[in-house]
Amino acid sequence: MSWPVVSSRYLHRDDWVVALREDVITRPEHPEHPEQFSRISLEHPGAVIVMAVDEHDRVVCLRQYRHTSGHEFVELPAGLRDAADEPPVETAKRELREEVELEAAEWRLLLSTWSSAGISDEVHDIFLARGLSHAPRGNFEMRHEEAEMEVFWTPVADLLEAVLQGRVRQGPLAQAVLAYEVLRQRGTLEAH
Repeated sequence: MSWPVVSSRYLHRDDWVVALREDVITRPEHPEHPEQFSRISLEHPGAVIVMAVDEHDRVVCLRQYRHTSGHEFVELPAGLRDAADEPPVETAKRELREEVELEAAEWRLLLSTWSSAGISDEVHDIFLARGLSHAPRGNFEMRHEEAEMEVFWTPVADLLEAVLQGRVRQGPLAQAVLAYEVLRQRGTLEAH
């Protein structure tokens, strides 16, 4: 579904992967009320997030500073879907290798969610990765905030408790941990 767009203009666009667009739109099927109004949209290619769980039911996490919020967050390995036509699971495999030097034998899509549908077209594909082993980063260079990331392992149960207590508040991580717990309780996660 798309409401009629009267006009569009970019407020910001550069050679990075996101752009800010203003659309002037009208409500469909209301010719008696031809009101026009603007909406701002953040164009975003989407992202993948990886909940990598080892044989001891521990999750590999990152501690990373995010300038926009001015906070350091506990996060899962993740990355933008900025490689043209790369399937989401392939992006997830690449990000897991680049950020934490791991590869996984088993992959499962846990969730696909809109990050903030009122302002952005960004979709998060959240994967579960198991059967982990070391994999070299290759020629990927950690830069900027990534160069300062701390990698650590934590039990799924501890991470779930931190989410429920509000100590860990990064959205995709919370969604992944909650989905994992629901699937575990339903018995729909294969034994590892």
